[in-house]
Amino acid sequence: MMDYKDQYAHLASAFNAGNWPAVLKLSMPLLQEVSGNGAVHYMAGIGFKEVGQFAAALQHLRQAVALEPSRVHYLAQLANALSLAQQVDEARHCADHAVKLGPVDPVSFNAIGQVYTRLQLHSLATTAFRGSVALMPHEAAYRFNLGNALIAEGLLQEAEQQLQTCINLAPHYWPAYVSRSQLRRWSPDENHIEALSALVEAHRQDALALGQLHMALAKECEDIGRYHDAFVHYTAGKTAAGSRRGYSTRFDKALFEAVIASVQSAQPNDAGHATEEPIFVIGMPRTGTTLLERMITSHPDAFSAGELQNFGMAIKRMSGSQTRAMLDLDTISSLGEIDWKGLGKSYLLSTRPATGKTRRFVDKLPHNFLYAGYMANALPNASIICVRRHPLETCLSNFRQAFSPESPYYDYSYNLLDTGRYYVLFDRLMAHWKAIFPGRILEVHYESLIEKQEETTRAVLAHCGLAWNPICLKFHENSAPVATASAVQVREPIYLTSLCRRRHYASELAELESLLLGEDIDLGEP
Repeated sequence: MMDYKDQYAHLASAFNAGNWPAVLKLSMPLLQEVSGNGAVHYMAGIGFKEVGQFAAALQHLRQAVALEPSRVHYLAQLANALSLAQQVDEARHCADHAVKLGPVDPVSFNAIGQVYTRLQLHSLATTAFRGSVALMPHEAAYRFNLGNALIAEGLLQEAEQQLQTCINLAPHYWPAYVSRSQLRRWSPDENHIEALSALVEAHRQDALALGQLHMALAKECEDIGRYHDAFVHYTAGKTAAGSRRGYSTRFDKALFEAVIASVQSAQPNDAGHATEEPIFVIGMPRTGTTLLERMITSHPDAFSAGELQNFGMAIKRMSGSQTRAMLDLDTISSLGEIDWKGLGKSYLLSTRPATGKTRRFVDKLPHNFLYAGYMANALPNASIICVRRHPLETCLSNFRQAFSPESPYYDYSYNLLDTGRYYVLFDRLMAHWKAIFPGRILEVHYESLIEKQEETTRAVLAHCGLAWNPICLKFHENSAPVATASAVQVREPIYLTSLCRRRHYASELAELESLLLGEDIDLGEP
């Protein structure tokens, strides 16, 4: 390296500054001369990961690990990149190996925790994040990650402590305010409304801050019955957060139309893979999918596999599409004639080794409704359950939720009317699937889950071929981790307050109601 000390020093400086374009510009010519240097491969790999070029990132990080296999932080970052690229089996192997070698720095602990979080191994994630906090207790991001892992495990009191510490350490760590607001129901005597309002006034020009602060304010105002104020804050928060996303309903309209055109008929059962293991729980987000999943997986014969991206990844791999999006027009047009049996088998194998230990497993990714027709053909013996909720409640709940900004699924939710238009697309797609696959998709209404819990649970278990077990009525006692927006609610018994939230916002929802009625959406009770 002596002949290249200056180039290496510039590269290291750019890496430490997080200047990823410079890292890539400096590392590529340097690797032509020192291809056996693990550190240069490592920095190049991180650079490619940060700009979203995962194939190149994995190539260089694998090379770094091969050259210096004892460097735990190389292995931890390889696991992190693999999990981002949805190569879950190898990601788990690398993360486990890194833990076995023994991380000694907070960055590696944090990377391993992120891997386990994406793999929905929340207990392991909590342990890793605790390692980060122990080594660097004054780093707010590590406190935030630990707090969210604790929420998934149901350790809400400790989670609140970690989130409050995060805020104390870094008052501008805006996502922590939203996470804190959602931990419990606030009261007129105990809330953060005054402090949050002051922060909004102080950061009027900061869209990132406003997007989070208004959502936290909205939740706490709603908790104490200030519904008009809550809606004003929901609107302001979503407008600020969505201002740079460039969403247009026409993108989703084109995608939904392509999905419908791509699956026009049911295949014979022997065309697909014969396994009976999967139970797919689908539906619009915030409609009770997590509640239903907890009910089913309280059964001893059903395992919660979490919100898996695996079916979409199987489709993506089969298509050969190289676009970044999991599902887009290029992916659909590239599919050609589908090997249904191969698709079903590929999906099932991708769920191992987590699945296969019980008769059934539940894959609860709400947006898998986009793939329901593919699932029905590829896995003819799988169970598919779509959770429905009153359209106005569905749209309102999506608009009220501060979804992860990194997720590609929720761009419609930053505007209430866009949410309504998306609901129309969803409703028409489900009508298409039901017409092609009569009787294959069980529709369960959230309102029935709440008001007729035992009757509805019995029907669901029968549809899944599971014997009746009264333990499924005690879903709130299920100790399994939850990493969805409903992580707090599903640890409580059935409650009725969420059934008619729309009545608190009647005037604010008038324009949405007109839109839905104009599209022939049934807005009758419940």
